[in-house]
Amino acid sequence: MTCHEIEALRLGLMNSLGVGDDATRKHARDEIGEEPEPHIEALADAESLAACKRHLDTALVELESEVAATDDDAPGYDYLRGRLVAVRDAEAALDRLLDHGGGVLDDLGEIHHALHETFPVDE
Repeated sequence: MTCHEIEALRLGLMNSLGVGDDATRKHARDEIGEEPEPHIEALADAESLAACKRHLDTALVELESEVAATDDDAPGYDYLRGRLVAVRDAEAALDRLLDHGGGVLDDLGEIHHALHETFPVDE
């Protein structure tokens, strides 16, 4: 079993942030496989943080459904629950990233406003 959600999120974030190297991308693609489920593929192909959030939410719902449908004495159940915890942690990390990004935008707006207050532009 692998954690497709985490590797797909890594790919989506690399796309969104414009970072990452070919080896890391190849490793993540190998982990999610040649024909991943549609919600995993959409997450891996996300090109914005908002798209990462939207597709991660879908992946989390799918994973929660899988956990709920699995008998707690089934082989791999503990790992499946561990995946759920890891993906929820990843969701919280993505939320923090989105919050920080929003804060940076707010700060830039304040800087722009302060600049115009300090140096008014005559029109």
